Parts: sequence; structure tokens; C-alpha cells
Amino acid sequence: MKKIAPLGLGLALLGTLVPAAAAQAAPDPDPAVVVTAQGAVRGEAGPKVRSFQGIPYAAAARFAAPRPVPAWTGVRDATEPGKVCAQPAGYPIGKASTDEDCLNVNVTAPAGKRGRLPVIVFIHGGSMMFGMGDLYGPDRLAAGGAVVVSMNYRLGVTGFLTHPSLKESGGLALDDQRAALRWVRQNIGAFGGDPRNVTIMGESGGGFSVCGHLASPASAGLFQRAIVQSAPCGTPGGASRTRAEAIDDSETVIREVGCEDAADVAACLRAADIEKLLEEYGTKREPRPVSGTPSLPLPVDEALRTGRFNRVPVLIGVNHDEENGMVLGEELATGRPMAAEAYEPAVRRQFEAKADAVLKRYPLGASPGRTLAKVKTDATWSAPTLDTARTLSRWTPTRMYEFTEQDTPWYAGYPQPSFPAASQHMAELPYMFDLALFDRLTPAQAALGDRMIGAWVRFAATGDPNGGGEAAWPRLSDRRGQAGWHIQSLTRGAWKRAGFVEDHSYRFWSGAARR
Repeated sequence: MKKIAPLGLGLALLGTLVPAAAAQAAPDPDPAVVVTAQGAVRGEAGPKVRSFQGIPYAAAARFAAPRPVPAWTGVRDATEPGKVCAQPAGYPIGKASTDEDCLNVNVTAPAGKRGRLPVIVFIHGGSMMFGMGDLYGPDRLAAGGAVVVSMNYRLGVTGFLTHPSLKESGGLALDDQRAALRWVRQNIGAFGGDPRNVTIMGESGGGFSVCGHLASPASAGLFQRAIVQSAPCGTPGGASRTRAEAIDDSETVIREVGCEDAADVAACLRAADIEKLLEEYGTKREPRPVSGTPSLPLPVDEALRTGRFNRVPVLIGVNHDEENGMVLGEELATGRPMAAEAYEPAVRRQFEAKADAVLKRYPLGASPGRTLAKVKTDATWSAPTLDTARTLSRWTPTRMYEFTEQDTPWYAGYPQPSFPAASQHMAELPYMFDLALFDRLTPAQAALGDRMIGAWVRFAATGDPNGGGEAAWPRLSDRRGQAGWHIQSLTRGAWKRAGFVEDHSYRFWSGAARR
């Protein structure tokens, strides 16, 4: 006869089995909810990506370094963008704001993908004066196989105003970005990203920021690769300035807000009206982080030149017609194309003693504006970018591209320009991000975007953009002279080596005429 287990023992056994069975039948966790170290957030889960917006990554008082953000209880809503950092009105890449409690990140991850994915942290451009991370829709980039993070960081007057009494001032934008990178290291695993495989990617002012992190000992270990777009940071003064320069640049602002003769200048500046600070700082500056500090001991160009930087693989590039947009912007502002008689004076104003040689090499063409844009592109962007890539390549694996596509989207809602914008400044961005700023991509343009996204994600994953059926993309090497200066031309046709040196008169600008 079988023994019957005592009732108590039977219930105990049942109690051990029920939770296990219930756990097996439990539904998958809500993909729209993620628990971070500071608290849970609820975003949105779609068929292709999961997105989380406006997550605070740090807190900061005015002119003070970022501090850890307080934890929260419950589930925080992360379905709307966070506050935009204080900035003036005037440019479509930004949004007028007086908010200073603005340090937040956005995270977009591929839907349904498991395991540790490469992480791309995008630092927006805008001359370190304007912009916000949520302007750049990352869905296509994330769907390509990466967890994409963007951020808001302090800009202009709140990020760069400098005074001896403000002990932490001068480089708060980089400090904020570094705090965001620490947040990524701590939390990105919960979103499916690999905290040990982080690529920092920036364009224009964001690209100069990336160079600042390359040169910063304080940023060491927070990223494993770097993408620098349209930011020739290897030239003196390009990506940083001295504290004396920063203080001198701030003097007028401090005087005009009434704090120059205050008994406590720091307290006066912290109490000043933010609208007055923004007004006096203006819209025309292009600030840069202060060097000679523990977090940025050397000017960025010196750090790169001497090899005293974070030596990670770098992908660096430039657009073929960078200055087209700047010249066409003037055309839109004045309502008329540049006049022929204005060309020579414009060259002489910029190049002074070198102007005769420049005018001889770049005679006036059918479009004065387009000719001037060519001069300024070659001098300000193309040659310095190759200089920077060559410098980097002496110390770390470096690949260079030139975005050469000519049939690119124009700014949405603006009159057609007098000459094609082609590969103007920012022209590559709508190929990787959804940007309402530009006209919608055509199918052919979208196909090029998919190819570029593939290359960027492969680089983020492995440090090598090769693959996807594209032509080989070798590293740039300075050891073999011009033969080793491989610059990959990115266009809707076959990708190949660009005729960069000749096309941009590199030897002319890399010599005495540019110094």
C-alpha cells in the first residue's frame, strides 16, 4: 500500500511547484519599460525600434559641473523629448530656450534584438551654440543594428562663459557630455547595448566635441571608437582655446549684464537673468572648451600631434562642398545671389596677403557664390580635414571619407538656390537621421543612406567599416606619402578612392598659403 504524504508536506511541495509553473507561463517583460540605476522609465515600443526620450543623466547648477541626478520612484514617462538647453533664437537647427535644467538623453534600440549591441552616442552640432539631440531622428540608424543615444548639453553662455571666480567654468559642454557617457556606461546594458563597445559620433560642433574627448584624459575608457564628421580639429585653435582666451571672450558679457564690478562676480552671474545672458552672448560666437585644465591639459591639436590622446579607431570625414550652404544662406538672407563684383573683395577680406595667389588659382566662374564657396571649402574644411586625418593616422587606426553625392535634399520649405547645394555642410545627416529640416529622401537617396548606415554601424561594431558588398576601404596611412592617403568617396555610385588632393588643391592650402 502506497504511503500518502502528510497534508502539510503536500501543500509545501505544491507551493514549490506553483511559482515555477507560473514563472514559465509569465509573459515577456514590457519592452517599453526599462529599469535604470536611477529608476524605471517607460518609452515606446514599435515594430522596428524602442525609443526612450528625455531621461535625465545629470543635474547642474548654473556654471557648475554636472552632478549625479537624484533617483526617482515609480515609472518615469520617457515618451517626449526633454527640455532644450538655453540658447537664442535664429537658427533652424536649434530652438529658442531659457531652460537650464536640461541635461537629458534619448535612447533608441532595435526592436526584438537580443544580446549586447554596439552603442553609438551622437553629439549634435550647432557651433556649440545651438541644437538639441531629439532633432536627429535615429530610427533608421538604430534599426541598422546599434543602440543610439543622443543628448542635450549646455551651450553658448551657460556652457562656456569663463571667469576666475567660476572655478568649474570654461568647458561645461564637454563635462556634460562626459557625464552622459558615464550614464551610458552605467545604464546602456538595460537597453540592450554593450557598455564596453561605445562609439562617440559628432558632426560639426559635435565633431569638435568628439575631438575634445579624444584629447581628454578624463574621457579615457568611456568610448572605444570615434566618428568625426565635418570637424577639422587638428589645426591650432580649431577645437579648444586657452583659459586666457576664454576669459577675454567673456569680459564683454560680464560687463553688459552688470557683474564686472560686483563684490562677488560669481554670485552676480548666477543670479543674472538668463535672457540677458543669452542676449549679451549673442549668436555669432563659436566657443570651444578650455585647455590647460586637468580634463583637457593640452590644446586638442597638440594632443593629436604628439600622440597624447585616447588612441581608439577613428572614422573622420568631410563633405565635398561644405561652404555651399553658408554662401547660399547669405543668398537666402539677402534675397539675391552674390554679385560678380563682390567676389574679389570677399577673397581679399579673408585671405589678405595671400589673396593674389588665391585669386589666381580660383578665377571667377559663372557663379560668383559657387566659386567663393569652393575657395572656402578647400581652405577651411578639405585641406584641414586631411591634415587632421594624417595626424591621427600616425598614432591610431584611421579611415577617412568624403561625402561627394551631388543630388542631395534641400532645406524643406525654402526657395530653390541659385546653384546646387550638393554636398554642403550637414548634407550627409539626412542620409542617416530623419530630419524634418530637409526635404524627404528620394528612393535613390534612401538607398545611399542605407549603405552609409551599414558602414557606420559596422565601424561601431568592429572598428572597420568594410563589408556590405562595398569596395575595399583601406586605412589612411601617412607613411607612404600621398599613395597612402586613401579617402573613400561616398556617393550613390560605386564607392572608390576620391581624387581629393587634386580636387581640393591640397598642396596649395597645406603650404604657406594657409599658414
